[in-house]
Amino acid sequence: MSNAITPLLNLIAQQHLGIDTLETRHSDGLDFHEVAVWTLHDALEAAYKIGLEAGLAQPRHSQGPACDFEA
Repeated sequence: MSNAITPLLNLIAQQHLGIDTLETRHSDGLDFHEVAVWTLHDALEAAYKIGLEAGLAQPRHSQGPACDFEA
């Protein structure tokens, strides 16, 4: 896992899943969590939105249109 993304993933885990850290702690009670599907949905949606925003913030390369057909 990239060091740049780790704090964001930890924040999502804390806010949406009630998980303190994503670090392995070698304990079943600390490393395995039961979560409701709606909280998992919210966590995945938050991660998607962060990725989408990061992608939109990146400069795009002007290599022409993504597909070559004409309407």
